[in-house]
Amino acid sequence: MLYFKKNFFTLLFFVAFVSCKTETEKTTEIAYIPTKEKEINYAKGFEISTFEGYKTITLKNPWPGTDRTFKYALIEKNTTLQNPEDYDAVVEVPVKQIVVTSTTHIPSLEMLNELDALIGFPNLDYISSEKTRQKIAEGKIAELGKNEDLNTEILIDLNPDAVIGFAVDGNNSTFSTLQKSGIPVLYNSDWTETSPLGKAEWIKFFGALFNKEKEADSLFRNIETEYLSAKKIASEAKTTPSVISGAMYKDVWYMPQGNSWGAQFITDANGNYLWSDTSGTGSLSLNLESVLEKGHDADFWIGPGQFTSLDEMENASQVYTQFKAYKTGNVYSYSMKKGQTGGVIYYELAPNRPDLVLKDLIKILHPELFPGHQLYFFNKLD
Repeated sequence: MLYFKKNFFTLLFFVAFVSCKTETEKTTEIAYIPTKEKEINYAKGFEISTFEGYKTITLKNPWPGTDRTFKYALIEKNTTLQNPEDYDAVVEVPVKQIVVTSTTHIPSLEMLNELDALIGFPNLDYISSEKTRQKIAEGKIAELGKNEDLNTEILIDLNPDAVIGFAVDGNNSTFSTLQKSGIPVLYNSDWTETSPLGKAEWIKFFGALFNKEKEADSLFRNIETEYLSAKKIASEAKTTPSVISGAMYKDVWYMPQGNSWGAQFITDANGNYLWSDTSGTGSLSLNLESVLEKGHDADFWIGPGQFTSLDEMENASQVYTQFKAYKTGNVYSYSMKKGQTGGVIYYELAPNRPDLVLKDLIKILHPELFPGHQLYFFNKLD
C-alpha cells in the first residue's frame, strides 16, 4: 500500500511538472486576447488593434473601388506568432530600417524622429524636406527608381524590415517579388482619405511600426486642436467669399469634387466653394463654358493648376482673364513653393499638416481673422 502511495504521488508530481512546463512553453507564444482598439477618429482606411505581445493593422481601403482588406501583424522581438499565414505581412517592431514610396510618408518619419530609419525611396528628386535632402546628400538614402518600376535588386540588397507602398489597382508585380523574397510589404492608403484630419491621422500607422503610439497620438492631437480651433475662428467671419479652383488641361477644366479633400478645406475656412454640391471625392471634368457661367464672379481662385503668375495664365488662355478673381488679383497657388530639386512642398507636407493649410486659407479668405499669420504653402500670383 505504501509503495502504491509513493508511486501515486510520484505520478501526480510528474503530471503537475509536465503541465507547468507546457504552460511555460505556451507563454513564449503570443496570447490571442485583445487588450484594446487604438483610437482612430477621422481616418477611414485603417484600424489598429493591440494584443498581448503584438498588434495588428487592418487596411480597409487600399485603393478606390475595392472591398479588399489587408491585415498586418506587428510582433515584438523573440515572440512566436500563431498562424502567420493568416496575415498579409508580419513585421518585427520597432522597425529599424524602412523604405517608403510616397513623399507624404516622409513628414511622419520626421515628426516621430525616425528619419534615420529611412534607407530607400523611389525618385529622390520628389523629396522637398531639407532634413531628408541632407540625408540624401550624405548617401544614406538609396535611389530606387520609379514607383511603377522599383529597382528590386537594390531593394532586396537593402533588405529593409518593411516596405511601405501604395497602389492604385493592386497589380504591382514588384511588391509581389519583394514579398516572395521575404521582405514585408505594407500598403499605406493615406491618399484615399477625404477628410483633412483623416489624412493627418495616418501618423498613427507609422507610430505603430516604431512602437511610438503615444508620440503619434500626441502629435496628432496637437494638429487636431490647431485645426478645430482655426475652423471655429473661421466660422465667426462675417462674410463667406465664393471660390473657384482648378484650371484647363487640353480644353477640359479639372477641379475638386464636392466631397474631396480640397473642397473640405474651403468649406472649413468658411468659403463658398461653388461646386460643393457635387458628389464624389476625386476631380470634376468640366467644359469651359459651364465653369465660366458659374464661376465668372467668384471672389477667389484657389489652386489654378501649375500656373505661377497671372501673365502665364493669360498666355495659356485669354479666357482666364474674364474671371473676376483674375481681374482683382485674388488668385492663389500652392505650386510655387518647391524643394531644392523641384518637388512641390504642398504635395509632401500638406496631408500631414492640414492645420497649416486651413490657416493659410483663412488668411486668404478672411485676412482680418489671422493678422499675424504668414502664408506657409500658398502664394498670391503676381
